[in-house]
Amino acid sequence: MSVTIRIPSQLRPLAGGTSEVAVEAVTVRHAIEALEAAHPGFAERLLDEQGNLRRFVNCFVADEDVRFLDGLDTKLQQGQTLSVVPAVAGG
Repeated sequence: MSVTIRIPSQLRPLAGGTSEVAVEAVTVRHAIEALEAAHPGFAERLLDEQGNLRRFVNCFVADEDVRFLDGLDTKLQQGQTLSVVPAVAGG
């Protein structure tokens, strides 16, 4: 099923400057894998060495943080949007 991944501005150069990428995926993990296949370089920025979301990367489906759902195994539905939001340091 087709889902849309919103790409944060910091990572848009990896996706040819686009703000959204459509992929075929049934879970958040599959979406990240599909994004990596289409635009290499994303997985290393989003996932740690164990394949988990990095601590400073947040992913939201329907305004819900996937960490409070089923993590990377969170199911996606046709037409949903996955938003990738890296934490930004500041003060």
